[in-house]
Amino acid sequence: MSKRVFVGMSGGVDSSLSAALLKEQGWDVTGVYMKNWTRDLPGFVCPWKEDFQDAKTVAVQLGIDFLLFDFETEYRQLVVDYMVRAYREGLTPNPDVVCNQEVKFKLFLEAALSKGADFIATGHYARTDHSRLKTGVDKNKDQSYFLYRVNAQALTTTLFPLGEMSKDRVRIEAARRHLATAAKPDSQGICFVGEVGIRQFLLHELGPQPSGPIIDQYGQVIGEHDGAIFYTIGQRHGLSVGGGLPYYVTHKDMASNSVYVTSDLNDASLWGSQIKLCSLHWINGKPELHKTYQLKTRYRAPGVNCSLRFIGEDQLLAILADEVRAISPGQSGVIYDKDVVVGGGIIQSGQ
Repeated sequence: MSKRVFVGMSGGVDSSLSAALLKEQGWDVTGVYMKNWTRDLPGFVCPWKEDFQDAKTVAVQLGIDFLLFDFETEYRQLVVDYMVRAYREGLTPNPDVVCNQEVKFKLFLEAALSKGADFIATGHYARTDHSRLKTGVDKNKDQSYFLYRVNAQALTTTLFPLGEMSKDRVRIEAARRHLATAAKPDSQGICFVGEVGIRQFLLHELGPQPSGPIIDQYGQVIGEHDGAIFYTIGQRHGLSVGGGLPYYVTHKDMASNSVYVTSDLNDASLWGSQIKLCSLHWINGKPELHKTYQLKTRYRAPGVNCSLRFIGEDQLLAILADEVRAISPGQSGVIYDKDVVVGGGIIQSGQ
């Protein structure tokens, strides 16, 4: 008897092809749409109904069962509330990391197993090797950065059918199978919310924010911001500062509601070679302190060689071989051993 796999189908081409490939490989496939967000925002219509219908259409094309799992309440509490709280504190969180940790590879996995699934699958560009998480072969699309907080047990019951494929190949294979989503553009918005920018989302959630000073590297007030929560370290656009020079955000002081900037791209405050991580998560045990690892501070950022030093139980200092720009507290620092994801933590500070 073939093993059962529940495929998270978002209505996009990646998860659609994942379901098709697994069926062709002989799996007993059930498609699942996760309903995590349905609310419209001013000027933006949540695409969940369209996405649900696209996923269902592909399931019908493939002749597989199709279910809807409703995680909207949990998603609000675990992902959205976390994100809003972090921005209020002056951080730059990554909701996709939390969504994977708490929703896709916890709630979805538990619900699927309770309904008789042996495995779950998603359209992520990553690979598994038993309980190990590895990078996707397509380095431009590799999504292992967003998966570093998934635990080892979940990885043993997870399939990533696209891990060995490039995005171009996915499009070609989806078109060859005449899948309804073959030409559907990739979503660029907040995880599950849709094509809405973070500024609009925060304005909807928190309302207008108090203005405050923008202060340059010489301590001079050169403009006024419309809410410190909207700015992230390294940001260049949206500062509305005159004078013709480009300015970059170096840090924020939430207590005084001040945003600090520099016009010097080589300003030391924009760069750092040491990063402190907290809220650590290791997939298969702690890293070895004598080894050289690679650290990524952003999705698609290159990995930088580093050595590691623990500070207590839940803090880690990563000492980098090269300086990196725009270290943003609240983002994730993910540690790799070549193509294996060791784990990582939330960036607390950088210097």
